[in-house]
Amino acid sequence: MTAALCMTACNSNQALQTGIDLANMDTTMAPGTDFYQFATGGWQKAHPLTAEYSRYGSFDQLAENNNKQLRELIEGVAGQKNQPGSVAEMIAQMYASAMDSVSLNKQGTEPIRADLMDIYDCPGRKELWRKFCTLQTQGVSGLFGCYIDADIKDSKTNLVQAGQGGLHMRQKEYYLDNDSATLKIRNAYRQYMSDLMARCKMIPAEELDARVQAVLDIETRLAKASRTATELRDPENNYNKMTIDSLRATFPGIDWAMYLDIYGARAAKDISVGQPEFFHEVEAVWQDTPLQALKDYVAWALIDEASSYLDDETRAISFNFYGKVMSGKQEDRPRWKRAVASTEGALGEAVGQLYVQKYFPAEAKERMVQLVKNLQVALAERINAQEWMSDSTKAVACEKLDAFIVKVGYPDKWKDYSGLEIGPNYWQNMKNATRWAIQDMVARKLNKPVDNTEWYMTPQTVNAYYNPTTNEICFPAGILQPPFFDMTADDAFNYGAIGVVIGHEMTHGFDDQGSQFDKDGNLRQWWSTEDREKFVARTKVMENFFNNIKVLPDLNANGALTLGENMADHGGLMVAWQAYKNATKNAPLPDADGFTADQRFFLAYAGVWAGNIRDEEIRKLTKSDPHALGRWRVNGALPQIDAWYEAWGITEDDPMFVPKAERVTIW
Repeated sequence: MTAALCMTACNSNQALQTGIDLANMDTTMAPGTDFYQFATGGWQKAHPLTAEYSRYGSFDQLAENNNKQLRELIEGVAGQKNQPGSVAEMIAQMYASAMDSVSLNKQGTEPIRADLMDIYDCPGRKELWRKFCTLQTQGVSGLFGCYIDADIKDSKTNLVQAGQGGLHMRQKEYYLDNDSATLKIRNAYRQYMSDLMARCKMIPAEELDARVQAVLDIETRLAKASRTATELRDPENNYNKMTIDSLRATFPGIDWAMYLDIYGARAAKDISVGQPEFFHEVEAVWQDTPLQALKDYVAWALIDEASSYLDDETRAISFNFYGKVMSGKQEDRPRWKRAVASTEGALGEAVGQLYVQKYFPAEAKERMVQLVKNLQVALAERINAQEWMSDSTKAVACEKLDAFIVKVGYPDKWKDYSGLEIGPNYWQNMKNATRWAIQDMVARKLNKPVDNTEWYMTPQTVNAYYNPTTNEICFPAGILQPPFFDMTADDAFNYGAIGVVIGHEMTHGFDDQGSQFDKDGNLRQWWSTEDREKFVARTKVMENFFNNIKVLPDLNANGALTLGENMADHGGLMVAWQAYKNATKNAPLPDADGFTADQRFFLAYAGVWAGNIRDEEIRKLTKSDPHALGRWRVNGALPQIDAWYEAWGITEDDPMFVPKAERVTIW
């Protein structure tokens, strides 16, 4: 059954609509001059940034609606009589602890006082290491991170994996770059550290400046040893598997026995250390830094992590840096939104179960499954149509495509939250939730085979993903709503919106990273050498195109960092267009609302990325986010698509015109 037939059947008593809201457009702008403004300018004008947001777009608009629904569900649970120890009671207590501003403001920083005293009472490095390890299992980040997931070269088996961390500004450039904008942020970070440490009253005032600088010096050392966000995208270079005995011999300056014991992974046999040079620097930092500075660093990690879950004054200091300075926000989220987010973070699938029961109809899942099948057919057609790819590589690529695991809506089995303790103390609840999540992960994964039924997003999430080690694409219920997916809209809209999202995730299986994994999820070279070279040459066109985009007067886009996502956008457009044409070839859609169906396809795509954003957020995301900014996911992607030129009559006289010989030609 084609998608067109399915849509007619699903809406037999209702005529299909275009799904396009003309009010979202700015028809004073020519489509070939700035298609993003043309397609979304009306939306931007109608949705100016409020003080709460540094970026607000279609994703955020849908997430806001989901938030209201989740609040209603959670408060409904909180308002009923629940059995002690039940998941419903956990949800109610978690939400209540986050909403209890009276108790939180009365307590101030007292909830972290005992842990801070423990840190400063440590007589030596061994005792401090034990405290650091314990805090990490309770959600306090620092030095490095650890998790258990599929071995990328043995995808059916789980593997303990450790990677760089310890930077509270997240990206190394914030510690090392010396342009005026970065220096301003770094100075603000130093002030933020000073303000929060002073509030916790663990350091004498006359010593504060020097001790804050010592902590910043530790983070700067770690930053110098860290790999860039772009370098972290290379799976081969970030895979270094070894036995636990070899781990101890290679990094003797780290007490791995204690770390793994506290983590619960003492039975681990192997580990992958993602960035060996970084871990050697961790050894050096722990060995040659004065004990007092190490205590301050661990204390700072605790204070910074807990600051969002304490009293209003402490939260305000944190928001002033992370919200205002880093992102340009002017006002914090209301307490109920933070409480919903924390409840989701602790009990995501339990909340998700409530969500899908009320808001996700079975027919939406059925129609989405059909759309995915249609997109798979279209991607196979695009693969087989490529003249630059050999028949042998095409055959293996199609095998990988056929092997995709497709997840839609919600998991077939839900998490069991037995053993999670939730009470009246907000920060303690956050610690308990992280500790439970780690224990749950260890119990399910350590020295056990990979479970392909696991979901890496909750059902209420407004997003989607591709996971290379399981070769799966996942579309949670949360994203299967307008403006992404509309049960009342025609094929032009749904293929241009959710169809491109589906094609995007599928293409991740064949982007610069995903193409290195075979159909079973193993990192290995399955392309012919010649095909691989041709593929890389074509991706360079995309990388160079985005490198030349100015996102701010003093900042260009990062084509290497965003390459995978830009390739997935390109592939998603090509594949969704093919599927849309397949679905409508026997019954072409009529013109409507003043536009052809082909034009509406591209309007629907652009509408997905409608949004406004502050300059501070542009700078932060350009340094850290593998996704291009929304404007450029439209104005950077569409000039590579021949069908867009034909649909809109774009000529060489239009500013967005790219000569055909210079366009990206992959799928």
